[in-house]
Amino acid sequence: MTTKQKILKEALNLFSEKGYNAVYVGDIANAVGIKAPSLYKHYKSKQEIFLAILEEMKERYDRQALALKIDGNNAGLDANIFSAVSEDQLVQIGIKLFLYFLHDDYASKFRKMLTIEQFRDEELSLLYQKQYVDDPLSYQAAMFSLLSEKGYLLQEDADIMALHFYAPIYMLLTVCDRQPERENEILQMIEQHIRQFNRLYSKEELQ
Repeated sequence: MTTKQKILKEALNLFSEKGYNAVYVGDIANAVGIKAPSLYKHYKSKQEIFLAILEEMKERYDRQALALKIDGNNAGLDANIFSAVSEDQLVQIGIKLFLYFLHDDYASKFRKMLTIEQFRDEELSLLYQKQYVDDPLSYQAAMFSLLSEKGYLLQEDADIMALHFYAPIYMLLTVCDRQPERENEILQMIEQHIRQFNRLYSKEELQ
């Protein structure tokens, strides 16, 4: 692991434990085992470290999406993909994505950091809203709208469909954050949720 990678790893550890605003560059340097001036050779500020963590998160998510043979960002591309999958495949993709967000070091710790900071920092509160509410709902609503247009889903309000699908999953993710011992139980609920959503909204139930 390079020094730059260590800086991001230790910074994220500290942010998730204490919150972004309670951590100073010197704290990060100490955790890495270097002096603050040495850290500045790699990143000019704490803000730059934060932005690098965001970029690393995006790259990791993109790799995970690619491994699942979806785009994960482009609703148009994914509507074509999901129109051709079986219900069992849909469940597998949903569970693998859930486990990724639950266990990926960057994804889980970043979520915990923003959960802490959403009540203390307006800018990070807006990022929390964008990251975990607005963007996922917008992506899923666009995809459900396209699937409805293609005749795979019922013609219902796509925004409400997205809310029906996403809100329980995110809620269960936060349950696992607090009570990791419930993971197996939660995974069963995720599967049941996806299958019931499919029964409720598919024109012809996927086999």
